[in-house]
Amino acid sequence: MLNHSEIDSILRALVEPTRRQILERLSRGPATVSQLAEPFGMTFAAVLQHLQVLEACGLIRSEKIGRVRTCRIEPGGLAPLADWIAERRIPAERHLDRLGEILAETDQPPPKNQEQQKDEKQ
Repeated sequence: MLNHSEIDSILRALVEPTRRQILERLSRGPATVSQLAEPFGMTFAAVLQHLQVLEACGLIRSEKIGRVRTCRIEPGGLAPLADWIAERRIPAERHLDRLGEILAETDQPPPKNQEQQKDEKQ
């Protein structure tokens, strides 16, 4: 069973465009907080708050060596969300496949009964 509070925290983190941009940047490799803050017109403290949210829900991790904090993507951080989506996608796809079969059946002419076949032969 999936932990919905974990999914909720991931979705809350991803709703913010700045956090998605940070994740996008980190998908290319680790970066320091200063490097992550560069493209945004916000304070260092504001960027740190975004990073804390991402780290709290397990999407990134960071380590501090001396005065430099480096962040990186947490492998598998999106797995709970991906699992939740897959659990809903598979049954929906089955329903759509069945609907496709039903529609395909209605596209074909109905089978002729024996009376109709006799009439055509005459």
